[in-house]
Amino acid sequence: MNLTQLFGIHAVQAALDYSPQKIRRAWIDSQRQDVRLKQVIDDLIKLGINPEKTERKKLEKMADGKNHQGIVVAVELPAMRSEDQLKHDVEALTSTPFYLVLDQVQDPHNLGACLRTADAVGAHGVIVTKDNAAGITPTVCKVASGAAETVPVYQVTNLARVLRWLKEQNIWIMGAAGEAEQTVFQMKLDMPLAVVMGTEGTGMRHLTRQHCDFLVKIPMAGQVESLNVSVAAGVLLYEVFRQKLLA
Repeated sequence: MNLTQLFGIHAVQAALDYSPQKIRRAWIDSQRQDVRLKQVIDDLIKLGINPEKTERKKLEKMADGKNHQGIVVAVELPAMRSEDQLKHDVEALTSTPFYLVLDQVQDPHNLGACLRTADAVGAHGVIVTKDNAAGITPTVCKVASGAAETVPVYQVTNLARVLRWLKEQNIWIMGAAGEAEQTVFQMKLDMPLAVVMGTEGTGMRHLTRQHCDFLVKIPMAGQVESLNVSVAAGVLLYEVFRQKLLA
């Protein structure tokens, strides 16, 4: 069984809400008592999981020194979904499709951060490549802070084929490229959309770029040439989200 540890009330509550069957063990700060933590503990006990009272120093070690808010749980890693599952889920949608596509993004911290943003903007899923790319790992789950449990991650072997299929479903493909003529803020984006981000450093592959309906860039006023891929994804996704709210 492939387990990872989640910590913090928000992350644990997300696991309770979306995948309670995957929670295996729980540890709580023996000295901490507050209403939010008590509610989470009560929910765990209802599942038949009795949290183990633990010293704060041990919890800090389990959480790699990060803010655990008095609770750590061991959960099974979320499963990656397949291309067939993606097609099924897209066809079953009753709202405007909204996806993030990562073309060979290899840093698990970037994938985790992208999942967290995808959850925040209500994206229907994140599509990743099988080769030369990060998958669901303990690091991804920790960075995602619960979003790995709420956002479907689809792993595909042939991204170009998937992008062609998405276009056949009337989903527009928007690629991020620094050399694009138009900025993301100049585009009308309240339509079925998949936002494509390239790998760290080199961007989208040539074939991926060819399957984009249009390219956009993020305007830059400073001296650096580009943003971190997860930061750039956040800017693009939130612009789409902003326009959807206005619409």
